[in-house]
Amino acid sequence: MQREHDTPRYDQLIDAYRPIVHLDGVGNLLSWDQQVMMPAGGTPARARQQATVSRLRHERLADPTVGDYLRELGDAELTEIERAAVREIKRQHERAVRVPTELIEELRQLTAEALPVWEEARETNDSTGFVPMLEDVIELKREYAAHIDPDRDPYEILFEDYEPYLSLDTADAVLAELRDALVPILEGIAESEVTISGEPLQGEFPIDQQRSCVEDVLDVLGYDWEHGRIDTSTHPFTSGNPFDSRVTTRFDPTDLRPGLGATIHEFGHADYELGLPRDAYGTPLGESRDLTVHESQSRLWENHVGRSRPFWTFLLPRLAETFPSLADVSPDAAFAAVNKVYPDKLIRVEADELTYHLHIIVRYEIEREVMAGSLDVAEIPAVWNDRYESYLGVRPETETDGWLQDIHWSSGYFGYFPTYSLGSVLAAQLYGAIERDIGSLDEQLTTGSVGVIQDWLREAVHHHGCRYPTPELIETATGESFGADAFIAYVSEKYGELYDL
Repeated sequence: MQREHDTPRYDQLIDAYRPIVHLDGVGNLLSWDQQVMMPAGGTPARARQQATVSRLRHERLADPTVGDYLRELGDAELTEIERAAVREIKRQHERAVRVPTELIEELRQLTAEALPVWEEARETNDSTGFVPMLEDVIELKREYAAHIDPDRDPYEILFEDYEPYLSLDTADAVLAELRDALVPILEGIAESEVTISGEPLQGEFPIDQQRSCVEDVLDVLGYDWEHGRIDTSTHPFTSGNPFDSRVTTRFDPTDLRPGLGATIHEFGHADYELGLPRDAYGTPLGESRDLTVHESQSRLWENHVGRSRPFWTFLLPRLAETFPSLADVSPDAAFAAVNKVYPDKLIRVEADELTYHLHIIVRYEIEREVMAGSLDVAEIPAVWNDRYESYLGVRPETETDGWLQDIHWSSGYFGYFPTYSLGSVLAAQLYGAIERDIGSLDEQLTTGSVGVIQDWLREAVHHHGCRYPTPELIETATGESFGADAFIAYVSEKYGELYDL
């Protein structure tokens, strides 16, 4: 009898939740269009459109009826899948009811207006107009966090928007462990007599031809063009759902690596979305787990596949068909070039696997200080430059190459950056689990047969959606608890071989 009563109430909860998912999709599509296709003058209307969508979404999520359904289902006899969906909706609802709808609407309109201001600041190397807008964004984000819990660290609350199940203490510990492990490796590389050149993949590479090449790479990786597309944007990103997942990239006409790396990275995000169960779309079981898991997918494909020697053994002859200058480049030289360590690299998205995490630590430290009120926005450029000089031994000469390079703060994404490092750590665990289950993947990568990796990820990660909290999903997929050991072992072996450490 209890089951007969509970099932209709559960169905009503899901019926109330589905429009929230659809509104998320509308907002994502509006954002994709703004960054990819919208004419520059469209911002005033787009900002209001985004604000309206955010208001409607928030009103539905905070609706007291949703709370009533959740309370009635609290002691109900539910299946495991139903309990998971209730857990996820409850977590979102409990945060939403604490935040005024007006604040959500104001924040979304402001970040939509801030995007073109950031783009212009980045283009012109002049942050004068962007600084006051960012100050407003930060103030609203602090207000948002205070509504959720005025007695907790606001940054911790913002971090939970992107990673609700791994604590900020865990992020702190992992970042500290990475710093302690990577610094000695980087010191060894600095003292190494081995010199690696990026020149094999540098030269003249027209963008239209590069685009053709990255489309070929997406074909090889198994990108579903019926449900996706590729465009260019100022900052590469992925937007989508199990039916429509789009990627963007950007190109350097003098270097193949940025375009290839960004495309493969974004493929990982898109493939995750496209691998979610379509029959569960509109429920938490059809949604991706949070940012640590999402970033693990992109970093796995970008680094463990896209920066591997076997994959470049396969890829290089295909690239040489478009760019004859690559015909005399060996796979070993190409492999070394895509893994060259650049301690003085200024741009995060072009960084190597090792120094990448120092880029993240800079942003993480600054975010925390800004949210705590101990650092003003106007002070960020100088602090950023000082920390780059301290951590990476290089000082940005322009704001474009410095604090203006990332889109995240203009979008209000405070708390996002640590998930890049957490995702990299998880990627190593997942790749290790794949090789334990299947064996070495070198032969498959040498022939471009990456479907076995995609199939494993579909089964172990993608098809679960939000069924499990992050730590449980990691243990289910890998048989291990979350930790940095696999990543540290992976980079120690790889870069030890490359630089003869």
